[in-house]
Amino acid sequence: MSWMFLGDFLSGVNKYSTGIGRIWLTVVFIFRLLVYMVAAEHVWKDEEKEFQCNIRQPGCENVCFDYFFPISQVRLWALQLIMVSTPSLLVALHVAYRKAREKRHQKKFYISPDSMDGGLWCTYVISLVFKTGFEIGFLVLFYKLYNGFRIPHLVKCDVRPCPNIVDCFISKPTEKKIFLYFLLVTSCLCIVLNIVELGYLVFKSFVKCYLQRYAQNFKSSDCKCHNFDYVTCNEIDVPNLPGN
Repeated sequence: MSWMFLGDFLSGVNKYSTGIGRIWLTVVFIFRLLVYMVAAEHVWKDEEKEFQCNIRQPGCENVCFDYFFPISQVRLWALQLIMVSTPSLLVALHVAYRKAREKRHQKKFYISPDSMDGGLWCTYVISLVFKTGFEIGFLVLFYKLYNGFRIPHLVKCDVRPCPNIVDCFISKPTEKKIFLYFLLVTSCLCIVLNIVELGYLVFKSFVKCYLQRYAQNFKSSDCKCHNFDYVTCNEIDVPNLPGN
C-alpha cells in the first residue's frame, strides 16, 4: 500500500476542515503516519522470527506466538490509521457532490460548495463522531488483545503442543513498549481534538441560530412598533369638525 496516497488524500481534505481539524491532521500525518513508515514497521519487522522459547518442540513457538500476539500490533496500527482517516472521505465526497450538482444544473445553489453549513455541517459532524468512535474502539481492542498496554520481556506459555510451561522471550520489548505508549498518547490526543472540534462546531451553530432568532424577533418587534406609531399618529391627526 502507498501511504503517501493516504497523506495526499488527507491534505486534500484539509482545506474543508476547521483550525482544530488541521491540528488533528498534523498529528495524524506527522506523529502517526510518518512514525509508522519510518520506524514502527522496522521495529516489528521480524517479530515472529525473533520470538524465541526455551524448547525445541515442533510447533510450540508458533502456537505461543499466536497466543500472545493474535494480531500483529503494527498491522493493527496500520488498520487503525486507515479507519480513522476514512470518515474524512465523507466530507470530500459531499463537497464533490455539491460542485457536480451546480455544474449539472448550471445554477448556484450554495454560497460556496465547501462552506460549512447545512448538510455539509452534518456530514462533518458525523465524520468526527465516526473518527472518535474508531479511535476509542481500537484502544479498547489493543487493551483486550494484549492484556493492557505493556510488552513483557518474558512470557510463560503452556499451550499445546508445548509439553509443559515454556519460557518465551520477546525481542526488543523496551523499544516496542515505547512505540506502544507513543501510539496510546497520540490516539488520546486525537480523541481530545475530535471532541473539542465537535463541541466547537455545536457551540458555534447554537450561537448562530440564537443570533438569527434574536435578529428575527428584534425585527418583528421593531415592525410592530412602527405600525403602532403609524396608527397612533393617524388617530391623533384627526381634522377638526365644524362646530368644534
